[in-house]
Amino acid sequence: MESKIKITLPALLSFLQSQRGELKKSRFKIWLRAFLFVQFSAIFGMYFVRDIAAGYFTWDKVVFFILIFIPIGFLMSYIVPMKANLEVRAVTLSLDKVYLFLIWFLVVIKLLASYYYHVETIADVIMCIILGIMGGRLGGIGIRVRRLKIKYLFITG
Repeated sequence: MESKIKITLPALLSFLQSQRGELKKSRFKIWLRAFLFVQFSAIFGMYFVRDIAAGYFTWDKVVFFILIFIPIGFLMSYIVPMKANLEVRAVTLSLDKVYLFLIWFLVVIKLLASYYYHVETIADVIMCIILGIMGGRLGGIGIRVRRLKIKYLFITG
């Protein structure tokens, strides 16, 4: 006996709409941002290994530039729209368009620098900037969410 599960478009849309509130919660958004940060780190790590082996860059410079841009990412976490939802006892986050534009802009510039102009050093600095901003922003968002949860007694400090 064969059992086939049919997924229709209206059923899928209904399911996604029912999960919309869950997807806006801070836990999901923070895990999504962490997942993206790990992906970018892995991809850029491979580029760093290649460029360092070729003599274009050094690990000291990678660490230096990432550390310089972590505070900028941390400050950018303050423009992330978030609020405490008292009904579901969760903090919800909204899309930060400035950050989204900045990261895409930097990725495009990195691609142009490495593939079109063949300036690997500039591309490596841009990758460090992206990782520093992403890491600092992720940390800042985590701290802000925790403060909101404590303020509205969703958790105890």
